[in-house]
Amino acid sequence: MKQTLLFEEAREDADVFEPLASRMRPRDLDEYSGQRHLLGKGKLLRNLIESDSIPSMILWGPPGVGKTTLAGIIAERTNSRFVKLSAMTSGTKEVREVMERAESSRRNGKKTILFLDEIHRFNKAQQDVFLPFVEKGSVILIGATTENPSFEVNSALLSRCRVFVLHPLEQEDLEALLERAIEDPRGYGGYRIDMPEGMVSMIADFSKGDGRAALNTLETILTNGDVSDGRITVTMDGIKDCISRKSMMYDKGGEEHNQVISAFHESIRNSDVDAALFWLARMLEAGEDPVWIARRITHAAAEDIGLADTNALHVAVDCFEAVRLIGMPECAVHLAEAAIYLCLAPKSNSVVLAYGAARKDAETHDVDPIPMAVRAAYTKLQKDLGYGRGYQYPHSAPDRITDMQCMPDSLVGTRYYRPSDQG
Repeated sequence: MKQTLLFEEAREDADVFEPLASRMRPRDLDEYSGQRHLLGKGKLLRNLIESDSIPSMILWGPPGVGKTTLAGIIAERTNSRFVKLSAMTSGTKEVREVMERAESSRRNGKKTILFLDEIHRFNKAQQDVFLPFVEKGSVILIGATTENPSFEVNSALLSRCRVFVLHPLEQEDLEALLERAIEDPRGYGGYRIDMPEGMVSMIADFSKGDGRAALNTLETILTNGDVSDGRITVTMDGIKDCISRKSMMYDKGGEEHNQVISAFHESIRNSDVDAALFWLARMLEAGEDPVWIARRITHAAAEDIGLADTNALHVAVDCFEAVRLIGMPECAVHLAEAAIYLCLAPKSNSVVLAYGAARKDAETHDVDPIPMAVRAAYTKLQKDLGYGRGYQYPHSAPDRITDMQCMPDSLVGTRYYRPSDQG
């Protein structure tokens, strides 16, 4: 299928450059790479596409895993009117125009499928425009996003859509994709290619699950090879020149940001030193803010170690200050030291459990009167009203503790702090 620009007819000019990734875009489900959990024989999404029974849906996955390609395959198979928009280039005005045409088509018995790429770039107010039209069936919405739709898509709209999660492509999927590009006439099937053994595997590994990146890398390598009499010769040096260090698969503002820090914290909680160091390195090498990581370490020191080793909080705060003073790359060792200390420290969540229980009661007993004995009599009127009556000074008691009631009457006898046997 020849790809078109948004709202433009395809130009038939043979001289127009078309990238390999575009030329090799799968034309049907049999050419589609990966996502077997959704598109394998007998799987739900494949059945919906083949029966032209598409519901409104959100396709969520990292770049280069086939979200837009899948929309193109649906466009080829459906009997509905198919419209494609990008949230990067379209605004509310364009969306309303599409909705009005869709409503007109619905009255004439024709369904409209709207594919909205980068749906997370629309704010919640813009997303509200879709709601009435999706609800009454004027449009079937297919949104594509690299961000967690739970955070980025209007909850009312999300409740009316199925969410399908697309995964990074497996090594074998990427290798098959590259082999097809080398053999297919749409790719380099018209050439004889001499290449070092293992080149395809090298490119697949370098691409980190991103099909578009794999094809772009292959194209760069072959374009820079020696071309002679229909033969392209690629050397290992040529491959190394074209493959530079790829940015790590990490989005500081999105899903990976939240999930990697979660894995880091859980590794500390589970006393897994090696895992904690791995997730720490993954964040730092991807450019994460070290001060933000130091804050999380400080939080872990109180939440997961607490009174089992009170020095853990000192180590975490010292680390926080060192990170702020020194910065990267030197402060990586301070973060590593603190992470290792916290992993090896005894664990106790008694503090966080105690405060959580107290907070719950504070929310439901917020109007319970304070016992008179522990009220401060700052004025004569307060003293006359009985403030401070019955107060017992603990330091004057033999064991520095008295039987004075400090809790509201309704909570007398309640226990929040239950120490563990750690520390």
